[in-house]
Amino acid sequence: MKSLNIGNKAPKFSYKNSDGNKDSLDNYLGSKVLLCFYPKDNTPGCTSEACSLSESIVKFDEQKVKVFGISKDNEVSHQKFVSKYNLKITLIPDPELKIITKYGVLNDKGSAKRTTFLIDEDGKIINIWFKVNTKAHAEEVLQFIDENS
Repeated sequence: MKSLNIGNKAPKFSYKNSDGNKDSLDNYLGSKVLLCFYPKDNTPGCTSEACSLSESIVKFDEQKVKVFGISKDNEVSHQKFVSKYNLKITLIPDPELKIITKYGVLNDKGSAKRTTFLIDEDGKIINIWFKVNTKAHAEEVLQFIDENS
């Protein structure tokens, strides 16, 4: 699979959200979308990143950015993770690695590389973070949005 670059159309995908309803990336055309791929629920780095993004959800909402976390963990794991840390971001389960593979972020251990994609209102990738500072990631993304809007 070729790697994605800034300017590429974001690969489309559908998924079942935590309440069992189907959702799709297409449903968010018209607003920015932040896809944050991470290796595993309830690990120190992933928890730090998810909490950082969650704590900034009001700022993301003000910028009209929908924030998603994606890992290979299943719905039950995601629900426990959200509940334990009172997360305000939407977590997408990808146990079959379909989305992770589409975005080219599958690591050697069979989970997602910590990578974030910012997608514009037209479904185009406008930035990619390959090196994510888990504690300050929300600030990095919001600063990028501020500087580029």
